[in-house]
Amino acid sequence: MKAKILSALLILFSLFGYLEWGKENHSFLFEAEYEVFSKLFTDTQSVIHPFTLIPLIGQISLMITLFQRSPHKRMIYAGIVCIGLLIGLMFFIGIISKNFKILISTIPFIATAIYTLRYLNKQNKTSDIDK
Repeated sequence: MKAKILSALLILFSLFGYLEWGKENHSFLFEAEYEVFSKLFTDTQSVIHPFTLIPLIGQISLMITLFQRSPHKRMIYAGIVCIGLLIGLMFFIGIISKNFKILISTIPFIATAIYTLRYLNKQNKTSDIDK
């Protein structure tokens, strides 16, 4: 049950990443994702990009774990990695550009991802002992 809660938190925190570019352009990831979904069927070429598709695949992977009786750890790992690519890049951009809005928006996902990885690793160790 705890793995499902952590998966849900990872999805939620991934949506609140904040992006800024140019002088007046800014967006949360949930706003950008809405735009991607709205253009997916009308202008497919404009939304096909690795930094839109890979995190989306990660979110879908984590959503699948929410509906499984016993969430597969590999699906959670894959979701963290796929979303983590974008969030990690945003974290790096926040550090380099000294943009604390971007930097702070990534910390909840990163902290939850680290906690989830530790939790799953601990589960692996205890299940190996039981065998």
